[in-house]
Amino acid sequence: MHESGPGGAPGNPRLLEPASLRGLTLRNRIWLAPLCQYAVTAGDGVPRHWHLMHLGARAAGGFGLVVTEAAAVSAEGRTTPFDVGLWDGAQERAWEPIVRFCREQGAAFAVQLSHAGRKASIWPSLPHYARHQGTIPELSGGWRAVGPTDAPFPGLDAPEVLDAAGIARVVEDFASSAERAVRIGVDALELHFAHGYLVHQFLSPLINTRTDAYGGDRDGRFRLALEIADAVRARIPETMPLIARLSATDWIGGGWDLEQSIDLGRRLREHGVDALHVSSGGAVIADITARSGYQIGFATEIREATGLPTAAVGLISDPHEAERIIAGGAADFVAIGRASLREPGWPQRAAAALGADVGALLPPAYVPGAW
Repeated sequence: MHESGPGGAPGNPRLLEPASLRGLTLRNRIWLAPLCQYAVTAGDGVPRHWHLMHLGARAAGGFGLVVTEAAAVSAEGRTTPFDVGLWDGAQERAWEPIVRFCREQGAAFAVQLSHAGRKASIWPSLPHYARHQGTIPELSGGWRAVGPTDAPFPGLDAPEVLDAAGIARVVEDFASSAERAVRIGVDALELHFAHGYLVHQFLSPLINTRTDAYGGDRDGRFRLALEIADAVRARIPETMPLIARLSATDWIGGGWDLEQSIDLGRRLREHGVDALHVSSGGAVIADITARSGYQIGFATEIREATGLPTAAVGLISDPHEAERIIAGGAADFVAIGRASLREPGWPQRAAAALGADVGALLPPAYVPGAW
């Protein structure tokens, strides 16, 4: 879907035009980027009133697609004990009213399914835990992480190596969580293949030094990602969009890079993926100069080379910049993260700044004259 092109005149911004992915129509091209909240009761993975407020406020604020924080597909796959999940019935029941409320506000709802791999069982980045570093000991509520090899992420404990049976369990965990997501009424799913989490660990040659069918050449390193995409696609409706979030590069020579991302993107398209959410980094420690729009070029090149719609993300905060990205054809969507924390109604401000009808993005209770 390459609907963007010249345009973006005041009063008719491309950013706020509807867009389609498979059988889903989004009211605009603005996504809420996944933002970890670390707000569950330790260990249970169950979303709470906080998550209804956090996601619901942004749905009411005009976002076209609300994407949850990383929802673990198993207890083992959590990054911290305070991560949400979608691996059991209690979590499924708690997510359902959140999904329903966000959809009632006019936003589409996507769950991001994730497995942290060797980055699992770590202390959350919260002030209360500032004195804690690294892996959480099992006596303090931690657990043994898993990975493609026993090489640890710097500062963390060594993970247990996944064997063939363990890999098969991971694939089934993603598929099972996808089924739960369908039951609670989500509109789309996002597979977290980025930021140094488990699938990215298998993709990156800096980490994956396996010599079996899941390592070595690209076919081996890509295998887990493609098996997950196949398994999830088989468990969700034909009309439901499937999105994959990729890190376009490890930012280190000899690691995962843009050319490999393009190759993977082309293969994911053949395996039922409908769009790519393009970020970068996270697999290893790298020197990254983050600035506004620093990842947009990756989204553009992947878009042009794969034919898949892309979402650009990374310190995008100005509505005019977002409009230039869409109107100029650099990406099909923009994902707003930090700016959405400061301003849940960012799409409404964007509409005002770009001369569009703000009222079209207001919930009924906020529409002038509704009182």
